[in-house]
Amino acid sequence: MRYDRRLVGWLSLAQLITWGSVFYTFSLLMEPVERDLGLTRAQSSLAFSLALLAEGALAYPVGRWIDRGHERALMTGGSLLVAACLALHSAVTSVAGFYMVWAGLGAGLAATLYSPVFAVVTRRFPQDFRRAIITLTFLGGLASTVFIPLSAWLIQSLGWRQALWVLAALQLLVCAPLHALLLRNAPARAQPGASGEAQSPAAYLRSAPFLLIGVFVVGMMGVTAALPPHMISLLRGNGLAEAWVIAIPASIGVIQVLGRLLLYFFEHHFDLHLANRLIPTLIPLGLAALLAGAGHPWAALLFVVLYGLGNGMMTIVKGTAIAQYVSRDHVASLNGALGLPSALARALAPLLLGLLWSAEAGYLWGLWLLLAVSIVAVLALFLAQRKALAVT
Repeated sequence: MRYDRRLVGWLSLAQLITWGSVFYTFSLLMEPVERDLGLTRAQSSLAFSLALLAEGALAYPVGRWIDRGHERALMTGGSLLVAACLALHSAVTSVAGFYMVWAGLGAGLAATLYSPVFAVVTRRFPQDFRRAIITLTFLGGLASTVFIPLSAWLIQSLGWRQALWVLAALQLLVCAPLHALLLRNAPARAQPGASGEAQSPAAYLRSAPFLLIGVFVVGMMGVTAALPPHMISLLRGNGLAEAWVIAIPASIGVIQVLGRLLLYFFEHHFDLHLANRLIPTLIPLGLAALLAGAGHPWAALLFVVLYGLGNGMMTIVKGTAIAQYVSRDHVASLNGALGLPSALARALAPLLLGLLWSAEAGYLWGLWLLLAVSIVAVLALFLAQRKALAVT
């Protein structure tokens, strides 16, 4: 199928709205919801963890549905579910109801965020899927820039319950129709080979390239999930002035988008596989700089630049690795199989980093652990490339 910029552009708009109206709006809802429902911070935070776990648990069946050609029904239904849960959220009066709507939102996100849409463009544009994914992540990366101020304004102007109705309307009137209209004529389901088993998703799940990419994806997911909640304290402990402590984390989103923009314009000038090897190394290099220059502001600045660029571009590497080194026919199922391990890594890594903090050493031991995990992840991707490319 010929690459369709219009389709990718409209799908990117749906990504921006969904990331912004759910994922980035949660932090703005925490305090008003806590006041109205009488929740502690731990109780309110649990709702987001439930959403992540629901998203991860449903990733594999969602992937199987997409591989079978049901992308239109799945993503349209996911947008409708998100709209319904946002509307129900506006009426919650109990902790149980709060948890139920966020578990439902997690299910809706499993059918609408990056993993399913990456699979959709990979199936539709097998020769240009990487460019489509870069476009999707570039515009999706602007979700916090657009929706944090927008959602904050809606909550302040209308109240948090009425603000949720506006966000639900965006899902109902924009995202669901876009998915319903754009995702017609899905590519036919990939047919198994003569041996049947040889090209089934189950066979790939046991292959060395898939297992190694699993180590890469889950390891890097843990590293990049552990850092953001602790970023302020981490930078304060590294000797930065308070103004920089606030400004630098706020700039990470812009740096991530800059990294994706650079990749969009210049990736054709570099070997694809070399770029895939080099991009993830920015994460351990940033951590190493922070450890080597502990207590020096320059180290924190270098860390944030390397981390921001690496994390921004690594979304594309993670999103395309299965298709490039394992299987394009079963990309949704195979990426979905990594959903629950990735969700667990995202949920547990920040807690582990907090447990390793101490008043005497600060984040020293936690940073060494993250450095070790990131190095193992980079090596796993390198080995996956070698094994996959040796076969071809």
